[in-house]
Amino acid sequence: MRWLALFAASLAVLAIGGCTTDVGPSPAELKANWEAQNIPPQNYRQDLIAYMRTYLNDPTGIRDAGVAPPALKDFGAGQRFMTCVRFNARNSDGKYTGSKEGVAVYVSGKLDRYFDTPRETRELCKDAAYTPFPELEALKR
Repeated sequence: MRWLALFAASLAVLAIGGCTTDVGPSPAELKANWEAQNIPPQNYRQDLIAYMRTYLNDPTGIRDAGVAPPALKDFGAGQRFMTCVRFNARNSDGKYTGSKEGVAVYVSGKLDRYFDTPRETRELCKDAAYTPFPELEALKR
C-alpha cells in the first residue's frame, strides 16, 4: 500500500513537471523585435520641441540651442537611435542656469525617453556634431 502512495505521488510530480514549458519569446525573437524598432526618426526636431515645451519650467528665451542628428548608439540590450541636444534655459526664477545637455532616445521612430544626467550624456554626446537649433530658441509658452 505504501508503494502505491509513492507511485501515485511520483506520477503527480511527473504530470505537473511535464506541463511546464518556457513561456514567452526566445532570446533570438527578443533581439529581432528590438532591432525591428530601430527606425530612424523623421521628425526628431519637432518631437524635441514638443517635449521641451512641457519639460522646461520656462521654455521661453532659450539660448545657444544645438542638436545633433540621430545616430545609432549602444543602449540597453542593443542599439537605439539617439539625438543629443544642448541649450541654456531659464529656471523658475527667470535666471539662466548654464548650458545643459540631454539625450533623446527613439523607438520605432518616435521619442521614447529623454534624460539629462551628466554622466550618461557626457559619454553619449562626446562626439556629437551639433548644429544650430533655432526652433528651440523660438519656443513660446
